[in-house]
Parts: sequence; structure tokens; C-alpha cells
Amino acid sequence: MSLSDEFVSMRDTLARYLRSRGAGDQAEDLLQELWMKIAALSTESEVSDPSSYLFRMAHNLMLDRRRTEVRRSARERDYVAQGEGGPDGVDPAPTPERMLDARTSLEAIQRVLRGLGERTDYIFRRHRIDGIGQREIAAELGITLSAVEKHLQKAYKAVHAAQREGGEHGLA
Repeated sequence: MSLSDEFVSMRDTLARYLRSRGAGDQAEDLLQELWMKIAALSTESEVSDPSSYLFRMAHNLMLDRRRTEVRRSARERDYVAQGEGGPDGVDPAPTPERMLDARTSLEAIQRVLRGLGERTDYIFRRHRIDGIGQREIAAELGITLSAVEKHLQKAYKAVHAAQREGGEHGLA
């Protein structure tokens, strides 16, 4: 019996086999694909056990389709994660309102620091923004480490007080 004849006689059995293995609604599509593969064989070569061969072909087609679906699902998840900001779909970029609040707060802090005097403002910026150590700042300005610490304490207290007051200095 040829492979195509065996397929025709086993079609219902192969469909049940595919459904029992989880193919569900795709069983008919897989059978069609299996038929196309059998028809594409240039010559009907003799297969010692055609029914086993057909079961193996059906099983391999089902596995190939499942692998394809898993890869596609992973690609779609990655695409959504990259396109929308993260795995949960939340864009990590700040909203325009948060950007405006941050800019307003920054401007208010800068006003507070400028109000403390040029040296305190300079020391605070060198330490907090530039990441320069207190000893280096003291050596750079020719003052004691204690003086640098006092300027920083003054700046921290003023910024903290402005943040507590909030509205008066424009800080949120």
C-alpha cells in the first residue's frame, strides 16, 4: 500500500491522534499540511511501516507548529515590552506633568541655593552634582574640611525646609 493510500485510510485516526496530543482546532490544518508533504514526495518510496511513518510525520508537524507559536509569542512579548516601556506595558518615561513638576522643583531648589550665597551654592553643586569629595573641595577652595561641612549642612537644611514648605518655594 502506498503512503498516500495509507493516509486516506488513516485520516480519521490521525485526526484523533493530533487532537489527543493537543492540536485541537489545528488538527485539520495539520492533516492538510501532512497531505501536501506526502503529495510533494517525488516518488512513492517504499516505507516498511507506513502507518508509523504517518504518525511520526503528524507528530513532527504538530511539534514544529507549537515551536513556531512559542517563538512568535515570545517575539510579541518582547516587542510589546520594548514598544510600551516594560513587561507590564507601563511606559517608564515620566509624564509631561511629572516633568513639569520636576523642572519646577529644580528651579525652586536653584533659587534657594543661590539665596544662600555663591560659596555655599558652589560647594553644594561640586559635592552633589559633580561628585567631588569634601576634602577635595576644601583643598580647592583653601578652606577647612569643617567649613565645607558647614556649608553643606546649611544647603541641606535650606533645601529640606523649602521642600517642607512646598508651595511657597514652588517645590512639590
